[in-house]
Amino acid sequence: MTQKAIFYHAGCPVCVAAENRITEIIDRGRVDLEIVHLGDMPGRIDEAEAVGVKSVPALVIDGAALHINHGADLSALR
Repeated sequence: MTQKAIFYHAGCPVCVAAENRITEIIDRGRVDLEIVHLGDMPGRIDEAEAVGVKSVPALVIDGAALHINHGADLSALR
């Protein structure tokens, strides 16, 4: 069974470092990972907020938001 995960970030150095690490350790055979750069896709900010993302970088797995470090508040991306 494949889990769905979305990694939201804003392209800052903290976010890029987290993205690099996550893509290294996630087993793509078991996890369907989508990378969403909110700076490039601002239309998805509301979606991220709706699933509980407060700051980026954040990884959402099966609807649960896991905040990783602190790059930027979601409100700063609006």
